[in-house]
Amino acid sequence: MADIAELERLRWELRQDCVDIIMAGGGGHIGGDMSVIDALMVLYENHLRITPQTVGDPDRDRFVLSKGHAMEAYYAVLCHKGFLDLDDVKARFSKFKSPYIGHPNNELPGIETNSGSLGHGLPVAVGMALAARMDGRSYRTYVFLGDGELAEGSVWEGAMSGGSYALDNLCALVDRNRLQISGSTEDVMRQDPQQERWAAFGWNVISIPGNDLTALDAAFTLAQKAKGKPTVIIANATKGFGSPIMEDKASWHHHLPTAEEHAQISADFAAHKEECHA
Repeated sequence: MADIAELERLRWELRQDCVDIIMAGGGGHIGGDMSVIDALMVLYENHLRITPQTVGDPDRDRFVLSKGHAMEAYYAVLCHKGFLDLDDVKARFSKFKSPYIGHPNNELPGIETNSGSLGHGLPVAVGMALAARMDGRSYRTYVFLGDGELAEGSVWEGAMSGGSYALDNLCALVDRNRLQISGSTEDVMRQDPQQERWAAFGWNVISIPGNDLTALDAAFTLAQKAKGKPTVIIANATKGFGSPIMEDKASWHHHLPTAEEHAQISADFAAHKEECHA
């Protein structure tokens, strides 16, 4: 378990690793990486029951990154937790015949399922949670979705199933940064009021500031205590969080920083980390 001070320091180190992976590979979904990496970090540090030594344990917790294009953030976290080697990822990310592709690849240790076609992660996670109940297993299933993918009908089929089966061993998190590649989510396909929509499908709904580490930690704890309903955490995050160059800009959905931008982003991360020691 990591305390908030440790998490505050770590969030900037992981962001730097994530951006370095993107620069090494020549591309990546940097904006969404920055909005969701805090939630990934808190989940893996304090709540998800899996280690590199227990990837084959039938009672390990399951995690599905439905928002598969945030893979660079996921690589950073998996490397930190010892599932993958950071130097190897940076050397081979997005290279010909590399296993380190831009979306989850379940041939890599610690990754449960491939994703990338948006809208599929929640139905898969529902199946995992239902299997745990049928098999009498104690594991919990977590799934992270992007808010843009909520326009997919399969998401709401999964939501209906999760609520119908009262899967209280299931926790979804929506990275609610309100931006997708083509602009505002509300302009593309209006989603508000999200809380009422999920509640109508029988979910326990928790809405929090999505880059607030204390709120994220508390939300995952509350989700574990919920009975009779699956839980969805609506994490109201900022796309590109951590550097003013990127923050809240749809143009940074899939943008490769220039050398100058990379230097500024790294300087911003270093300054944030230094504040942790002040």
